[in-house]
Amino acid sequence: MKYKSVKGLLTNDESLIPTNFIDKLEDLLHGFLGIVLFGISILAAGYTLQRLIETRPFFPLGMIQGINDILFVVIILEIMRTVIVRFTDGIFQLENFLIIGVIAAVRHILTVGASLTMQEEKTDQYFNRALIEMGVNTGIVLALVFGLFLARAARKPDKNR
Repeated sequence: MKYKSVKGLLTNDESLIPTNFIDKLEDLLHGFLGIVLFGISILAAGYTLQRLIETRPFFPLGMIQGINDILFVVIILEIMRTVIVRFTDGIFQLENFLIIGVIAAVRHILTVGASLTMQEEKTDQYFNRALIEMGVNTGIVLALVFGLFLARAARKPDKNR
């Protein structure tokens, strides 16, 4: 028995593998990846809590590490949400990836800014590099937010039509 392939929808080619089987296999893989990402987020949150308790001095070093680690856990959870939405709705959601990018870039800006503040002896080269990094990441955040705005605007129905 031969089945139509996805490619076959356009070219009348046939496949030995049923598309139903591939869809179920893909769903199974998405479910597994969601569970793995959830496990990773729990482990990362536990590690974050442990570092918060053990880091001395807590202010400002522990707080900066805590914020950085918490934003990392949020990134993992957003990736997990994207996998789950893809699994349940079957739709790739651009907005989730844009949000993940914004969080990651802001996390990097905060980390560079904190290290710039914490370091006692700053060379001119280190200071200039840190400012360039923060400027580039700020540009990335602005571009991603603009992309998010465009994605949401494209999704809204036009009332003038």
